[in-house]
Amino acid sequence: MRGLVRVAAMVGAVAVAACGGHKAVEIDPKDAVVGTRWNATLATPAELAGAIQVNGTAWMASRGGVGTVAHVTISNAAPGGKHPWHVHLGQCGNDQGILGQATAYEPLEVNGDGRAESEARLDLALPTSGQYFVNVHASADNLGTILACGNLAPPLQ
Repeated sequence: MRGLVRVAAMVGAVAVAACGGHKAVEIDPKDAVVGTRWNATLATPAELAGAIQVNGTAWMASRGGVGTVAHVTISNAAPGGKHPWHVHLGQCGNDQGILGQATAYEPLEVNGDGRAESEARLDLALPTSGQYFVNVHASADNLGTILACGNLAPPLQ
């Protein structure tokens, strides 16, 4: 019996050691630890409550030292909608301009179940301080109506 326990322990130790590997690992910013990126929860502004209720998440992270990637996901939007979105300087309700080039942000195209996601690659370093937010506009012709907004919380220092 003791021999069987010892063999089992040795097999377990070898299995654990074999899982280690020496391969380089590349991390996609989507998989980055939440504490290393700016994060936001998006919600429809109060003045549109009852008419629509779009919600979602957004984040921005480093692109491995060669820029910044921003990502947004929304749900509960009208199927077929096409919504511009941007990371802005400031906070929801206190817009101080778009971060980076406006053309870097591909519009959200809502699928049949009311969901959409998009990503922007910005040619600037990930900010280490300041205030930023993500907003989703009603349409390219109606940038003044915000369907969802969320303030980005900075990464853990």
